[in-house]
Amino acid sequence: MSETKPLEGRIALVTGASKGIGAATARSLAQAGVHVVLTARNVKALEAVEDEIHAAGGTSTIAPMDLAEPDAIPRLAAAIASRWHKLDIMVINAAYLPTLGPVSQIEGDLFGKALTTNVLATQALLAGFDPLLKRSDHGRIIGLTSSVATDTRPYWGAYASTKAAMEVLLDCHAQEVERISELRVAILDPGATRTEMRARAYPGEDPQTVKPPEVVADRIVQLLAEDFPNRHRERVVNPA
Repeated sequence: MSETKPLEGRIALVTGASKGIGAATARSLAQAGVHVVLTARNVKALEAVEDEIHAAGGTSTIAPMDLAEPDAIPRLAAAIASRWHKLDIMVINAAYLPTLGPVSQIEGDLFGKALTTNVLATQALLAGFDPLLKRSDHGRIIGLTSSVATDTRPYWGAYASTKAAMEVLLDCHAQEVERISELRVAILDPGATRTEMRARAYPGEDPQTVKPPEVVADRIVQLLAEDFPNRHRERVVNPA
């Protein structure tokens, strides 16, 4: 391990790695010496992120997949197990934002998609990669959440409820593993960040008034390099 590559030799999985916070996190982890497995549905976007990582001297593997497919996560876990036999870092970033609106008018199909992506896939990731994370001497999980999970507001009920459920799953898992393994779990609220999801939620906002995803990515790498206690929680604030 070196000062310039504090996480050298580790293997990480980043979901939703084709754009935004996921892509920035993948690039930052690779720069820190991590071999990053990038997952998302958009193959071309994943290839573009991988090209950037390789051009900067890092290493990565793309694994195009839809988290909603029933056997996608088990197949990915089996592939990673056969190649590396462990997983050191899992960043659960992929999320789906349904249309904002009153609870009484939530669209069932969009709500179902949010539940599948934000909740069911989280549980499947925890189940599928638990053995591999426990094989690592420093298995770490970081789940990306939203402030609306705990600070509720009108018209955000569909998304907020899925993020609240995601947080519960992560926190329960953290408590279940803390006495039987070295695995640790953190929940990170990225705060206002310049992403496509943010632009859809706040169409009138000037994107330059919120921080770029690289700020969140750098904080994730810093957290992993310095390490964190189990059940760590924090919100990433705008840099001074």
